[in-house]
Amino acid sequence: MSLPSVLVYRDTVGVRSESFIQRQYKAFQELTPFYVGTKRGPLAPKDALILAAPGPLGACGRAMFRQFGRIPASLDRAIAAHRPALIHAQFGLGGALALPIAEKTGLPLVVTFHGGDATKDKHFGRRAIVPTIFQRRREKMVETAHTILCVSHFVRDALIARGFPKEKLATHYLGIEIPDNTVLPPAGLGNTVLFVGRLVEKKGADTLIDAMARLRETAPGLELSVIGDGPVRGDLEKRARAAGIKAQFQGWQDEKKVRAAMRRALLLAVPSRAAEGGDSEGLPTVIMEAMAIGVPVVATRHAGIPEIVSDRVTGLLVPEADPHALAQAILAVKTEPDLANRLRGEAYADVRARFDAERQSALLERMLLDIVAATGSR
Repeated sequence: MSLPSVLVYRDTVGVRSESFIQRQYKAFQELTPFYVGTKRGPLAPKDALILAAPGPLGACGRAMFRQFGRIPASLDRAIAAHRPALIHAQFGLGGALALPIAEKTGLPLVVTFHGGDATKDKHFGRRAIVPTIFQRRREKMVETAHTILCVSHFVRDALIARGFPKEKLATHYLGIEIPDNTVLPPAGLGNTVLFVGRLVEKKGADTLIDAMARLRETAPGLELSVIGDGPVRGDLEKRARAAGIKAQFQGWQDEKKVRAAMRRALLLAVPSRAAEGGDSEGLPTVIMEAMAIGVPVVATRHAGIPEIVSDRVTGLLVPEADPHALAQAILAVKTEPDLANRLRGEAYADVRARFDAERQSALLERMLLDIVAATGSR
């Protein structure tokens, strides 16, 4: 007898930077995820149901589903075959897009908010002419959803400030895969300050470049390695050249190469900040990944980051958009190996205790099963 399933909705299934989504279901024992969306990304499971075909005809079908909630026959057939007990939508927009599916099937709807979907002003203000899908469906989605999961307390607080009902909100941290045995390399010997992330305003890479420029004389051997891509990459490369720092922009790399880069790095820098318009982080999993392999972390007091990093206990925290403070923290890791060793030792123990992917996935499945039982949807 096949296991009951959970319909996982993400509009683009398998986005390169979203491996954390599939990781949420890795330890499921009683529910089988099947993925539904309107676009296929490079990491999408082969059996994911993509509601829109390529080309102009597919674009029309995608628009009909997204804008008007028209459910195609392929989704009806998949629901009949998989018999889902629940819908789990990723991101606020995913919840709005999955709303017609929940209304048609009567299945309980759970929505996970990840960060910017809870903080961007544009999502919650009214456009002058045509409101967005999220704006049109937000109130109905919140009313319909059984539970709204938040990846950090920061995200939960942001949604409460937006008027979401407290009783429907719950915090559930994401997890990462933690090696069984990690041999911590010597601290303070590397010269590479590593940045990993999408190159957008909220990631604060410009602040990091300015901090590296301040270290040219006090720590001339340091160099910056940037892994990731995004709309501001060209501006950042120009800024690095103008600052005269040693910097390599490597574009997107797979997880294996990212981990190898982390092992060679002096530290991981996460200089995130609130962007214009409110865009903010939720819970950057790259911090957990560095902690799990013994890489010291220097980050900002931004969004959910202080929920992962305890200042001077498991890492160093500095104010947002403060290149001087960021430079001083980087220099401390470089010049104080005892500090670096203590921080990464505490961080390794903490991430194993609180953010193990298997544990967090099992907790998520238990939450979803409890919702299924409470709603009688099985």
